[in-house]
Amino acid sequence: MLSNYVPLVGLFVLAAGFALFSVTAAPFIGPRRYNRAKLEAYECGIEPVDQPLTGGRFPVKYYLTAMLFIVFDIEIVFLYPWAVANEQLGVFGLVEMAVFILTVFIAYTYVWRRGGLEWE
Repeated sequence: MLSNYVPLVGLFVLAAGFALFSVTAAPFIGPRRYNRAKLEAYECGIEPVDQPLTGGRFPVKYYLTAMLFIVFDIEIVFLYPWAVANEQLGVFGLVEMAVFILTVFIAYTYVWRRGGLEWE
């Protein structure tokens, strides 16, 4: 009975061994190119800029990009199960999917009109 779990346990042991090896070997093998910006707290490779206590304002493009990701992510999450159960749903499923795709299209056109798809 326990012999069925041997491959699974072996996979976990292999994954844990790889993770431990990667973490312990990285400081010895990896490059060491430090600069002042990388040694700062919350390092991201960009020189930090002083901001007021309340923080800076984020451009609307950040929110539009997030909204675009969510729109397409939700669309895919709903389209796969609908495609699998298309025959059982019948006309009701077709109408519901048409309404859903129309709603997604409205969100897409909103993002498009606001410039969320332009690369600058």
